[in-house]
Parts: sequence; C-alpha cells; structure tokens
Amino acid sequence: MQLGDARSGKLADNIAGFGRALRRAGVRVDSSRIALAASAALAVGLERKEDVSAAMEAVLVAREQDRMVFRELFDTYFRNPEIAQKLLSQLLPSAEGKAEPSKRRPRVREALSPQKAYGHQAKPKEEDQKVEFDAAMTASDIQRLRHADFNALSGKEYRLVERLARDIRLPLPTYDARRTQPGEKGARPHWQRAMHRAVRHGGELMELPRLARREQPLPLMVLVDVSGSMERYTRLLLAFLHAATRHHRRRDVFAFGTHLTDLTPAFKLADTDEMLAHANEAIADFAGGTQLGAALQTLRHDHARRLVGRRTLVLVVSDGLDTGEPEVLSDALAWMRRRCGRLLWLNPLLRFDGYAPLARGAAALHTHAHGMLAVHNLSKLEDLAASIAAVLRR
Repeated sequence: MQLGDARSGKLADNIAGFGRALRRAGVRVDSSRIALAASAALAVGLERKEDVSAAMEAVLVAREQDRMVFRELFDTYFRNPEIAQKLLSQLLPSAEGKAEPSKRRPRVREALSPQKAYGHQAKPKEEDQKVEFDAAMTASDIQRLRHADFNALSGKEYRLVERLARDIRLPLPTYDARRTQPGEKGARPHWQRAMHRAVRHGGELMELPRLARREQPLPLMVLVDVSGSMERYTRLLLAFLHAATRHHRRRDVFAFGTHLTDLTPAFKLADTDEMLAHANEAIADFAGGTQLGAALQTLRHDHARRLVGRRTLVLVVSDGLDTGEPEVLSDALAWMRRRCGRLLWLNPLLRFDGYAPLARGAAALHTHAHGMLAVHNLSKLEDLAASIAAVLRR
C-alpha cells in the first residue's frame, strides 16, 4: 500500500483527504479523529494494508452501520495513489471513480463523486437558480425516491426524503367519547338549547336540537427501536411521526434498545429538528442491542397508566431482531395486548419478498400483534393511515 512517506507530508494529506471523503459519506469524523488515525497508522506501520485499515477503523468508526462503508471506501480510496490525490484536490473529472458503480454503496458513490470547487464559480443568476431547482427534482426522481428503500439512499437523498416525510399526514381513526356537543344528529335531545329557541317563538318548540357524542382520535403510543440495525430508519421515522401527529392530543413516544427511554417531552417541542436533537441527547443506548421484553417490563411498571382505557393504539417500530429472552418478550407482549386497543408492528424488513418472522423476537411480535405493516419507503408511509384503518376494521 502506498500511503506516502510521513516525512514528506503525503501520509497526513492522504489521511486528511480520506477523512473528508468519509464525512461526505455520512460518517461522523472530526479533526481529532483524523489526527488519531494518522497516529494509529504510524503505530502499526505501513507494511501491511490490512493492519493500517484495522487501526484507522478503530479510531474513525463509532457506529456499526458505518463499518462496511469505511472498509469499501478505504479499499477504493487507497487502491491507486493518483486517484487519491485527485480526489483530495477535488479535480477528478469522471474516469477513475467509476470502477464498479453498480456494486458500491450509495454513500460510497456519493463520497467518491466529483465535488465542485468552492469559490471559483460565478454566482448564478436568480433565473438560473429557479431553473436548476425545478430540474433537480423531476417527476421521475420523485417517483423513484417514493419507492426507494431508506437503507439504500445516499446521504443527500436521505436528507431530502426525511424532509419529504415530514409533509405526510397520519389521520388516526376516531372513537365516540362520553362527552357530547351540539350536532345535527344525536341520540339525546339538547333541552337547554331547545328552551332558548322556544323563547324566541313565543314558547313554541319549532325544532328539537340534538346532542352528539364527540369524536376523538385514538390515544397513540409509539415504541421505536433504536438498535444498530434500525438506525437508518429510526431518525426518519421519528421525524415523520413527530410531524404527522403534531396535533394529536394523547401521544406517548418511547425509544427502546437495551432499555426504555421516554421521548414524550422531546415530542412536545414544535420544531422537528429540535426534537431530533433532544431525542439524540436523551437516548443513551443508540445503535446498541434490542431487548424489547425488558423495555416493555419497564413500561409496565412505570408508565402503565399511559395506556388509556384499552383504547390506545400501540405502534411498535422494529425489525424484530430481539436479543433478550423470548419468554420475557412473549409475556410482556401478552400484557400489552390485553391493555391496549390494537397492537400494530411496523416492520421495515417487509421490503424483502418472502420475508417470514423466523427470529425468536420476530415470531413473538407476529404472534401477539394485531397486524404487521411495512414502513421502508415514502410510499408505505403515505399508505400507513389506510393500512391502520384496514387492520382496525378487521
């Protein structure tokens, strides 16, 4: 491997350029980590490429979902020093970066794509900006993103889809509350209003107003899996649920990984970006394992009163890859099913044809849930309200 001679400064330049490529791929890398990567590479020596890759991966990668992106980008970036230098100076025209475009991950392709030089282009006119904006998202692009799996999006596409998901609404089914309100149809007469109207007509009762029961949306409880296998979906679905249920009166949200985290205070914030920032600070087990059974036991002991009158609609967003004891999970799900109105499982793994819940956690969820729905692209999120209504009718 030709990383360059540390004494001439090529090693530091190459690793700094590689760090910038990692940032373009969505890996969280700062200057301190890049400095540690240079020290780690010198510590293990530059004789074997595998040793340098392992040493740099240990200090640059903090999330499990970034590991394969790092390895693929490392192999591509340091395959040819000339390509690395061109990528570093951001002057790559087109030829070298297209070795295997169909086999690379979207985040790696985006990181290796040519970048426009900053500060060397004339400022576009306002008319040109409008044209470029209109042409950037054609009907075919929007249609493709509507059906694209969240896990297969590049960094820029992911941010755009997250913004589009915030515009999707989720009207929940309603039920007849005990309290009443004046209405055209109702089982009970509204005698107070009838007497007031009769006074206007000399004591004659010309019509009989009615009292109708108020319609209220079902109380909602959301349990979101924040394990490593779900991280690509979690942030986007949290943004979607926050915007879609903004005006819902009874809404409780919890995140679960190795333990339960109450996100309801964060969801009370009006701004979605601010909510995501507070949720990120509150979740201590992000990108860890999944123990839904233990999380539901905590919910049972500390937050059982939030399940309102066996009407609550519970949405469990998870891939079902639970690492806890299946008996604990089965018992907790049985309790949840008895206490709520409907228990629905939103599973992103339904994107695979022929998927079957064979894992122990997935089998327990499939047994106790009233229905299983897909939430892996924008199209499924747009159809989520209709899918929930269909399950409730059944």
